[in-house]
Amino acid sequence: MSYSEKMLAALSNGQIDTAKKHFAWALRKDDDQTLYSLAEELYGLGFLKQAERTYKKLLAKYPDEDDLRTSLADIAIDEDDTDLALDYLQQVKPDSPAYVQALLVEADLYQTQELFEVSEQKLKEAYQLAPDEPVVEFALAEFYFLIRNYGQATRFYLDLIKQGQLEISKVNLVERLGVAYAESGRFEQAVGYLEQIKPAKLTPDSQFELGFTYLQLNEPQKAVDIFDKLREQDNQYASLYPYLAQAQEQLHQLDKALLTLQEGLAVDQYNEQLYLQTARLALKLDDQELAEKYLREGLSIDPDNLTTVLELSNLLVQRERYQDNIDLLDQYLQSNEFDPQFYWNLAISNDRLDHFQAAKDNYEAAYPFFEHNKDFLKPAIYFFREAGMADSAVAALRNYLTIEPDDGEMVAMLEDYEDQGY
Repeated sequence: MSYSEKMLAALSNGQIDTAKKHFAWALRKDDDQTLYSLAEELYGLGFLKQAERTYKKLLAKYPDEDDLRTSLADIAIDEDDTDLALDYLQQVKPDSPAYVQALLVEADLYQTQELFEVSEQKLKEAYQLAPDEPVVEFALAEFYFLIRNYGQATRFYLDLIKQGQLEISKVNLVERLGVAYAESGRFEQAVGYLEQIKPAKLTPDSQFELGFTYLQLNEPQKAVDIFDKLREQDNQYASLYPYLAQAQEQLHQLDKALLTLQEGLAVDQYNEQLYLQTARLALKLDDQELAEKYLREGLSIDPDNLTTVLELSNLLVQRERYQDNIDLLDQYLQSNEFDPQFYWNLAISNDRLDHFQAAKDNYEAAYPFFEHNKDFLKPAIYFFREAGMADSAVAALRNYLTIEPDDGEMVAMLEDYEDQGY
């Protein structure tokens, strides 16, 4: 055995001190090809310092071998030494056989810095120089997948698959293509590719995408089956719970859906959208108290979520908790964060509590937003009439009757006003 082989064997057995000794002898005694293979193995195993030493020894002997510089740049990127990585890469000139590889490494470097436009430029240059090189197409596909440009990503994944490339760098391209189609909303194409992958080889992310795709294709039972398997394998996969519950709800399994959401909250307790979804499901199960509990818990996490505020306000009005509703909404109106529905709900609450001025102010504030909403207009008409606000009542009546012209009571009320000269 070479010293390199002895070192790798010692590492596999956890004999670190022995491995260090063999490494020192390998650098002195092993031939260059063996050392190059050792460097590749060490890099793959994560022993970056040892791989770097080996590559540097080889580079000192073969200064024209630019692939050694790209390997050293890769290591520098892994060690967050941007300047060193760029120094290696800039030494690789356009006429070098390693130039395309250097462009790929440089693109990777700029991606780590979130300089995506520069990264794309490097990848496009590499593609112009080597359009038929699978590793270049793969790099472009992965780049576009990363930045969520799924249209471009699918183009390159599909081309690679047509060439017979089904896996590169341990990435299943069929799976990637299916996920990219799903993420771009092309669900029929997505399911066609994702279903080709054997269940045992589906990653958790791909299982999720397949379940999500079934849900979008209105196949809730298939979605439930996939999400259930994913939950069995990884019950900490938080994203599955809202969609599993949605599929169960479509199957009219409301009690199961509620349990699923409660399990999801145990996994993802800071997800305000999950609290909102759970509250809405509780309301479908006619459990107003439970719905209020989850709405308030959601607000404790994100007090500025106006959707949750509005849902809670609607519930408090429905439960005739008018003062609680006023207390809830006043703080948002004071901070100038509001939804027009807040005015409507405050108008109802103040009206029921005989707070005349507050009810009047809120009906008038709500009116421009809901002047064509019959559900708002009818109670507003009664309020304006009782308050002696004839002009407002007539305007509201006329708007209402354009929507509900056959409402006899409202027709008669308007006629009475018109008889009085309004």
